[in-house]
Amino acid sequence: MKYHSVTRVSIEVLLDEFGRTEVIDNTLNPNFVRKFFLDFFFEEKQNLRFDVYNVDSRSSNISKFDFLGQTFCTLGEIIGSTGGRLENSLSGIPGKKLGAIIFTAEELSNCRDIATMQLCANKLDKKDFFGKSDPFLVFYRSNEDGTFTICHKTEVVKNTLNPVWQPFTIPVRALCNGDYDRTVKVDVYDWDRDGSHDFIGEFTTSYRDFSRGQNQFNVYEVSHKCLFIFRSIQCIPKVTLLSFKVESEYTFLNLCYVTGDPSQPTSLHYMNPYQMNAYAMALKAVGDIIQDYDSDKLFPAYGFGAKLPPDGKISHAFPLSGDNENPNCVGIEGVLEAYFQSLRTVQLYGPTNFSPVINQVARSAQDVTDGSQYFVLLMITDGVISDMLQTKEAVVNAAALPMSIIIIGVGPAEFDAMEELDGDEVRVSFRGHFAERDIVQFVPFRDYMDRSGNQVLSMARLAKDVLAEIPEQLLGFMKTRGIEPRPALTTSDLPDLHRHI
Repeated sequence: MKYHSVTRVSIEVLLDEFGRTEVIDNTLNPNFVRKFFLDFFFEEKQNLRFDVYNVDSRSSNISKFDFLGQTFCTLGEIIGSTGGRLENSLSGIPGKKLGAIIFTAEELSNCRDIATMQLCANKLDKKDFFGKSDPFLVFYRSNEDGTFTICHKTEVVKNTLNPVWQPFTIPVRALCNGDYDRTVKVDVYDWDRDGSHDFIGEFTTSYRDFSRGQNQFNVYEVSHKCLFIFRSIQCIPKVTLLSFKVESEYTFLNLCYVTGDPSQPTSLHYMNPYQMNAYAMALKAVGDIIQDYDSDKLFPAYGFGAKLPPDGKISHAFPLSGDNENPNCVGIEGVLEAYFQSLRTVQLYGPTNFSPVINQVARSAQDVTDGSQYFVLLMITDGVISDMLQTKEAVVNAAALPMSIIIIGVGPAEFDAMEELDGDEVRVSFRGHFAERDIVQFVPFRDYMDRSGNQVLSMARLAKDVLAEIPEQLLGFMKTRGIEPRPALTTSDLPDLHRHI
């Protein structure tokens, strides 16, 4: 028996094979249907490797396949990309252009329903020269950016213009991710052995329409955008929903994130009425000291990594005050108040992207380079950074501005990657360009926690270390810019240390 050239992608997680896509015949542009469900933990760096193979035998031994290329990324990179869509070039064969692979990711809704449906069609177009057509259906879920993601293919029904497909089952979250009014597009194709399937037409619907079951509204005219054929109403090709039912899928556990519900003691953001959590301790420890050098005591404070009300939009730089026009909080107590209030109104959400907040403060700093103001950005995080490349670029650019960055890691996560940003040994670089100055200081808060539980002592130790480099960084900027102290300055004339949270 002859085997056709086919394509398959293998996914490896930390060198353990996680799964394989289905095989698609005779194509250089495969669109894989099989989905992979991974638990995403934004406090961990989840490394992924994708290998692409040409399969020309029935063997399941991957070493017998032709290697077409591979790419590496993290789960956080995919989720953190615009629209949850990441395109990576393939590599692994020197001297050859191997094409690219596109990943899409979407958070699963809590919907656990399973839909089972059956469809048929009538009077489809004849596409085969020696026969009729071999029709099959392809279902697509619409995305927020207007694109479509394939979510199901039916079987092929051979040599008929009036096919009846077998009932099939699909998770409702795969079809619409719990949004019952999201557009579902269905393409009708005539199957060809060489993989160049003929497009017959398409129609659109929604899960809500499907859920109404068999009725006059679930009979769809199949249209072809690029083909204008004049025919009577009786001859228009149509697809009909024959049956539809929904069942609930029950699971023992649901996904959870380490940050969790701030009202629960397991959360790092837990609002304990008797003592401060690690975030609040870090804010107060650093803020109580540095606020003495800020004349107006107004501190812009931002959160990063949350879904915001009312529509659940994800943001990596939102004002804790809730006011986009005025992110300022009055004093450190005002910052703490805004922080606790935001925990009651937003939904904590990964990945952990640093660059948006760094760039936000940099835009303010670039307007004041005469030495009259110096900006200190304090970032507190419990997650491993997800946008390292973008953050390196942001730090390199910020090093030329009057600003410093303090990063405090809280919780049990591994923060090894953060050391790369703390350029004590080697300056941060991006695409061959090195940071002009070392402006980042990183410390894990757990290293400063007093064993006896004395919070005051823990906070004092933390503040002493993280603030120790600020005076030298400020002086370094002034010196490289040729800015000298002005004689006989009053206290009100001294440069402000503008602090951002």
